[in-house]
Order: sequence, then C-alpha cells, then structure tokens
Amino acid sequence: MANARIALVTGANQGLGFALVQGLAARMDRDDLVLLTGRDAHRVADAVTRVTGSGDTISRVEGRVLDVTDAGAVAELAAELGARHGGVDIAVSNASAMLTPDRPQAEQADAFIDVANGGAHAMLRSFGPVLRPGGRLIVVASSLGTLGHLDARLHPLFDDASLDEVEAVVASWRAAVHAGTEREAGWPQWINVPSKVAQVAAVRAVAAGRRDADLARGTLVAAVCPGLVDTPLSRPWFTDFSQAQTPERAAVAVLDLLLREKADPALYGELVRFGEVVPWHAGRPPRHQERLLGS
Repeated sequence: MANARIALVTGANQGLGFALVQGLAARMDRDDLVLLTGRDAHRVADAVTRVTGSGDTISRVEGRVLDVTDAGAVAELAAELGARHGGVDIAVSNASAMLTPDRPQAEQADAFIDVANGGAHAMLRSFGPVLRPGGRLIVVASSLGTLGHLDARLHPLFDDASLDEVEAVVASWRAAVHAGTEREAGWPQWINVPSKVAQVAAVRAVAAGRRDADLARGTLVAAVCPGLVDTPLSRPWFTDFSQAQTPERAAVAVLDLLLREKADPALYGELVRFGEVVPWHAGRPPRHQERLLGS
C-alpha cells in the first residue's frame, strides 16, 4: 500500500470525467485509489456505483463531494490527501458548467467562469504542491485555448503572464462582459474562447515556475484538448457530430498521457491534443461565434 498511486478527477459524474475515472480504474493497479469528485453527493454516489459495477474495475474507486468553485474546499482536500497519502500522482481538472447559445452570455458568465477558470486555478494552486514526483497535473481545455483565437490586442495580457496576472485578466474580462463593453476591448462574444485561453495561460504560468524541478523528476503539468466530444455541454453549439467522439473514445488519448511511464518533456506546460503540442500562438478568431450566438 505504501506505493499505491492516488488519482483524482473533477467533474466526474458524467461525460469525459466519468470516462476518465472508468479508464483509470481499469488500468491502474489493485491497491491504487481513484477519487471521483463532483458537487452533488447523490450523483457522485451513483457514478461510483456505475463505475464499480461495470466489471472492468481493478483499482479502488471512492467518491468525494467537491465544489471546485470553493477554493478553500479544494485546498482542504489537497492538504488531506497530502497528509494521508503523501500527495497525489494524478490530478485532472475537468469540471465545466453548462453554456448555451439561447441565453445572453452575460447571464451565464459568472457560473461558467467560476467553474472553468476559478476551478482550474484552485486545482493548480492546491494540487501542484502535493503532486508526487513523476505525477501528472492536467487541465482539460480545448484547441480554442490558444492566443490566435483572440484579437491581437489581447495577446500581451496572457503571454508570459503569472497565475495572479491571469486571474486579474479574467476578472477584468468578466467585468467587461457584465458591462457590455467586452467587444470594444476586442474580446470575442462567445465566452468559451477567452475562458479556454485563460485555462491554458494558467497552466503555462504554473508550469513556468516548476519546469526545471518537474522535468528532473519526470513530472508533467499540461493542458489537454480531448477533441470534440459528444456531451450535453457540446450539443447546443454544434450541428454536425459525425466526427465527434464518445466520452469513452475521447478519454483514451488523455489516459495514455496520464499513465505513460515516462513524461515527454516536449509536452511540459503545453496544450496537448492527441499526444501532440498545439502551438500557443496558433489559431485565429472563430468566424462562427456570432452565428452561433444569433447575432
């Protein structure tokens, strides 16, 4: 038991998070522990039952109630796992909130940003310090999370920013969304894009401060794009799902990254899609944003 690995996934009641827990439980060892977390106790318990009843589970699976918008609760859980187990080996920030095109973006901004960005920041701040040598600290993001998807005026805000600076930019952008001035400043109307860029920028900020020590220990900090996944969160935004993956299929490449024996230094601090780096400065502002939003 002393060498048992500890893995934790947020937003794991359904979709990709649930598939990641299933995959980890099937591919890790008998004494290892996978923590399935979510905000609702009943949904967490039901998800654990579904995983353990599948017949494919090898490792132990436990449910924990965790609201990633509560930074104190995230810090408390990280400290508990550090004290009880000496740290964690895998921590995946996957939680996300529903965003739909049929409601004004300003009405949805707080709930969405609190989970996608506040939750990712809390995970990076609290689980970074308890990550064991050779561990994996991953934020599930998107290929939209590159600077090229933003107006060039906004690039200096995120390029080489610290985590504190990223958080300040997110707060300023959120205020502009509520004030209705975001487009004047160059922000895209679809809040998913700045949110994803900020997620990747946060990962890059944390990785920059740990790079040398982590690379020496085989530890990986990165953002991951799983590709288009057919889930209730993505369904409102796209009409063609012919190329979309099931959550189980999308989880495969992420699991390979999490469980690979040796971390690839080239992936450290980067946005990774199917095992390849998505360049930070790639992309261009999506032309379909206004169409999706009906403007």
